[in-house]
Amino acid sequence: MSVQRPYPACIVGAYEHPTRHAPDKSVAQLHAECARGALDDAGLGFADVDGYFCAADAPAGVPALMADYMNLKVRHVDGTESGGCSYISHVGRAAQAIAQGRCSVALVTLAGKPRSGGQATGTELRVLPADRPWSAWESPYGWTVSGIYANFACRHMHEHGTTSEQLAWVKVAASMHAQHNPHALLRKVFTVEDVLNSPMVADPLHRLDCCVITDGGGALVVTRPEIARSLRRPMVAVRGFGETVRTGEAGDFDMLRTGAAISGRDAFESAGLTPRDVKYASIYDNFTIMVILQLEDLGFCARGEGGRFVADGGLVSGVGRLPWNTDGGGLCNNHPQNRGGMTKVIEAVRQLRGEAHAAVQVPNCDIAMATGPGMVFGIGHSHATLLMERTS
Repeated sequence: MSVQRPYPACIVGAYEHPTRHAPDKSVAQLHAECARGALDDAGLGFADVDGYFCAADAPAGVPALMADYMNLKVRHVDGTESGGCSYISHVGRAAQAIAQGRCSVALVTLAGKPRSGGQATGTELRVLPADRPWSAWESPYGWTVSGIYANFACRHMHEHGTTSEQLAWVKVAASMHAQHNPHALLRKVFTVEDVLNSPMVADPLHRLDCCVITDGGGALVVTRPEIARSLRRPMVAVRGFGETVRTGEAGDFDMLRTGAAISGRDAFESAGLTPRDVKYASIYDNFTIMVILQLEDLGFCARGEGGRFVADGGLVSGVGRLPWNTDGGGLCNNHPQNRGGMTKVIEAVRQLRGEAHAAVQVPNCDIAMATGPGMVFGIGHSHATLLMERTS
């Protein structure tokens, strides 16, 4: 590990809404409840917040509306929309804003209700707004999200010999962790055979290769280190950050290279760390293949070795090479508004504080990662990586 650098900011509050189905609540109410939970966790109140960060899941996608709803008195707002990784990016951007003196206490919120709306697991035909640049060429084919990621899985299998059994081990690891999470949507421990016997969604991806659909949300509070020290809460410092947009490259597109290759590199360089320093990793898991691709791009294993890396419990806390998604992740626990970046940061904070379930808590966890994509891989694909460190 490199020499410790000054920290621009610390995460002092984290809250994951316990509901996975909220037909009786509005999206604004869920945002506010998550905000209250994170502020209570930090020992702060709404009056302390002077920076607010949200994305398109906020009502009308406008930060001002939620700021008004929560009666915030803010001097800095950020409504950057980059899909599911927006909230990983927002923590990094909040740290930058705090370092530049634009705010002192930043609140980041996420909420949504796709489960109440009866949304399917990536099997619905995507109907794109007509003004998107590619709509006229792609919409007639009636593509689905699961179909897109199935193509990547097929390619990885073709080039590297990856098997459906290896993909299934990602779900198995998630389920072994989710059994200890009382709020997880799926608490059953799955076997490789369970995954392979589940219905085929888009060859070679089975239903259990896909993430869950949930209502709910989460929130984070980021502040200056001196304020963090005064709160007498475990200190989780923002150590490194990277973000990128990986385009379709005008059709000359490497199907097996995600934005993690860039965001991860930049985060490690800014932190002065390497993958060997990471004790725990929250890696976005909308589909099992996406975990394997990101593990390779982040440098945890060589390109083409991701299937073998995850096999036989490679991601199981206390057993495998890399403790991963110990809350059950998007595959078993929670994927509110189909946006998993928030929950990835929250579980990383739990691990660094020593507040994860005892059965999955990583001993002496001092460096953790939260990383993941936004939008759809291959179509305006964003990616963000955040490195955090326990400092007390």
